[in-house]
Amino acid sequence: MTRRGLWTRKYSDICDAENTMDGTSLNQGPEQPLNHLDHEIAQLTKLRSEPHELLSRVVPGRSRLPVSTVKMLVGREGNYSGRGKFSLGDNCHFSSRYLPTNGPRRVDKMKSRVYVSQFSSDGSLLVAACQDELIRIYDVDNGWKVQKNILTKSLRWTVTDTSLSPDQRFLVYSSLSPVVHIVNIGSAGKESIANVTEIHDGLDFAVNDDDDSDLGFFSVKFSMDGQELVAASKDNSIYVYDLEANKLSLRIPAHTSDVNTVCFADETGHLIYSGSDDNLCKVWDRRCFFTKGQPAGILVGHSEGITFIDTRGDGRYFISNGKDQAIKLWDIRKMSSNAKCIPRRRDDWDYRRMEYPAQARYSKHPFDQSLATYRGHSVLCTLIRCYFSPAYSTGQKYIYTGSTDGSVYLYDLVTGALVVTLDYHEAPVRDCSWHPFYPMIITSSWDSKIAQWEYRGEGQEPRHLKRRRRRRVLI
Repeated sequence: MTRRGLWTRKYSDICDAENTMDGTSLNQGPEQPLNHLDHEIAQLTKLRSEPHELLSRVVPGRSRLPVSTVKMLVGREGNYSGRGKFSLGDNCHFSSRYLPTNGPRRVDKMKSRVYVSQFSSDGSLLVAACQDELIRIYDVDNGWKVQKNILTKSLRWTVTDTSLSPDQRFLVYSSLSPVVHIVNIGSAGKESIANVTEIHDGLDFAVNDDDDSDLGFFSVKFSMDGQELVAASKDNSIYVYDLEANKLSLRIPAHTSDVNTVCFADETGHLIYSGSDDNLCKVWDRRCFFTKGQPAGILVGHSEGITFIDTRGDGRYFISNGKDQAIKLWDIRKMSSNAKCIPRRRDDWDYRRMEYPAQARYSKHPFDQSLATYRGHSVLCTLIRCYFSPAYSTGQKYIYTGSTDGSVYLYDLVTGALVVTLDYHEAPVRDCSWHPFYPMIITSSWDSKIAQWEYRGEGQEPRHLKRRRRRRVLI
């Protein structure tokens, strides 16, 4: 029996999974893309991740990508582009070809399911959070040495999310409880036991003295200036907490069901994106919220609840993962003021315990406002996360996501092609993180393992990845 079969039998009361093979799967087939995203973001991605046109034509008549490193070096030395140096797009064209597909190497084996694994903004730290109340911080540049063990406080069910402050001095963690805790991770001690060896300050999000039995948080994020937190709650609301004033500054009754994910859109902190089990993504502009009391806009397209949102960081584009087994790419300029919803196909369907109906997997929402849809992975059992690839090393030309089948899926943002799958884990991969500068991906799973994937080089040219015609993932 395969490892996937063993996992399915062991956790059959939670959800079913499909069989798969171990290792890295590179798609085979014709080199021509499956389709093209005809939108401004395609051109922006091209500018960020493709070489200058003159550098790509070092040999007459040969402008086909990918362009070899040698040819681009010849073009640079001959100053073909007129700049005398490589641009960010040229650099990303190099580095984005060196995909982190070698491995995996096991970083750690925990004692319970791993729910969160995220690099710090500079890539020096990795934060991993488990269901057994433990958060572990690793020193990436020092051989993955454990820098801090944090034993959490007032945990309900699991650590649902963590977030590092921009200066990497503080960590916040959330659970299905009304209090979000903040820890100073810059202290000297390795062991951080809540209110025993160190203080874990509780940030109370309860409004007045209302019943907080329905208050618990699925997502929490620092603002990019580190002054505020935004949190998504199972009481259908979004909360903003002012850390300097040490008080709740805003509560928005945002959706008609659990809010599973929330984030600031960009560095200004004015815009907030949210996603909910009511199938809607919403955009909130705090500059006009107090006068209107309504979202700046609504984006419709998912036919089931949203599990995660990741912003491109430009205040315009973001992606969302959904229980309809799809990632969607959004441009907030297409948002509307009214939601055009469709009834759920099956009221008795529960993503935590059931397979997604086969007949619904590739159906399209009649009022879909998204720019593109990416399919192939599985979103069952837990709130699986998706992300843009790093801007510095890839120009954000890829989208990657965990999956219930124990793999990580990597899609080309523009063509929608499934580029590669990383197959290793024996249970759902809820979270994964691409190093902001190096060709390295960390995956974490309900099988309690944290694994590292990287491009090791060994003096070889990167493999030119080919796409399979049979998997058409861009809609």
